[in-house]
This record gives sequence, C-alpha cells and structure tokens, in this order.
Amino acid sequence: MKDLEVVEAGTVSYGDALEWQRELAADRIAGRLDHDVLLLLEHPPVVTLGRTSHASHLLQPDGIDVFEVERGGDVTFHGPGQLVGYPILDLGAYKKDLHWYLRTLEQALIHALALLNIPAERNPGLTGVWTHGRKIASIGIHVKQWVTWHGFALNLTTDLAHFDRIVPCGIQGVQMTSVARERGAGSREQLWQESVAAVVKGFEQVFGARIIPSPEGAARQERESLRTRVVAEPGLQPTD
Repeated sequence: MKDLEVVEAGTVSYGDALEWQRELAADRIAGRLDHDVLLLLEHPPVVTLGRTSHASHLLQPDGIDVFEVERGGDVTFHGPGQLVGYPILDLGAYKKDLHWYLRTLEQALIHALALLNIPAERNPGLTGVWTHGRKIASIGIHVKQWVTWHGFALNLTTDLAHFDRIVPCGIQGVQMTSVARERGAGSREQLWQESVAAVVKGFEQVFGARIIPSPEGAARQERESLRTRVVAEPGLQPTD
C-alpha cells in the first residue's frame, strides 16, 4: 500500500502553490521525498491557461491574475469556495499510464461526491466530473518522469458567476455547478470539512493509498515546514 500524506493548507496564492508543487515534484523525482503528497487548498480568484488554451476562451481578463502554466487542458478559474487538490504522486508505484491516472482522478472525485449524496459521472470524450449534465469538477495535470503535479478543482460554494469570464475548459456552452447548488444551502465551513473528508476517502479507496495526516493535523501548514521536514537529509539542505 502506498503512503499519501494529506496537507490541508488553507488559502494559498496561486503563484506560491505552483512553486510549492514544482518543488515537491522535483524532490519526489530526485528521491528526496519518499512518499506521495496531496495538497488540499483554496485560491484567491485567478485564471489559469493550460498548454492547449486558446486566447479567445479568456473572455474577461481585466481585474484578475492570469497564469500560463504547464498543465494540460484549456482555461479554468480558481477562487474562494473551490476545493483545489494537487496530488504529487509517483505513478511508477501505481501505473505508468496517463489515461489511467486521469480516469482514476475522476473516479476518486465521483466516489467523494457520492459520499456527499451527489450522483456524479464522467462525460465521454471529456475530462472532468459532471452531475446531471453540469460540470462540477475540472482536472488538468502535468507529469514529468512519471511524477504528477497540478490536479483538480471541485466547486463547493464557488460563486459560479466567475466562470462567465472564460469558456470553462474550452467547452462551449458548458454549465458549471457546485456542491452547494446541487445540495442546497448549508454552512460553508461544514460543507468544506465534509468535502475534504470525502475527497480524502475517495483517494484512499480508489488509489488504494494509506493516508498519512499532516503532523499538524488539519492545521494550515506552511510550505517551508513541510519541505524542511520531508526533504532534509544528512548533508542535504532544502533549496528555496
């Protein structure tokens, strides 16, 4: 069974989270990090453009940060009320198959949504997770030497009006939804906690992983403390 450390990081700027992922992935590739990590966090409003994005799909760029990144896919939005997950996994311990990985990520989210009493499914030919024909989760990944980063975004209490800025994932006419919209009103904090627990359970079940909670539990762990703890070895110092 593979170990998966889950770090609940709170709100992290996109730029910091991107650097954090790249550092952890580099450490996993080099063997300085001996287990997989799942970062769970939330971003301030931001738009990201994947490798296959089209400029015409960014409809309203003013007033929001925009990042061009190495993940696959088109354009997407991240913001408050959205649970973002960045799995740093060595697929050599699972299966060296990107299609398998994408479908398994989808299945982990489908499993999580079932625990939240939301029936979810794939949309043949497209990546992501849907419920009743509406898209509730987006997925975009990058892999180097079979180590993954980037990941998924699950809309919980997201203000869906933000998606009017873009053509989400380059899919014309797609209707976005959220856990709150599908389930009805409820406490944001309670919904967040339930959703985090469901996603962790989904990863545990679908990937067959043994979950290692962060030593600080559900506390908002800083990038530097995680990296110092898991990377530092005799004669080897973490880099900035």
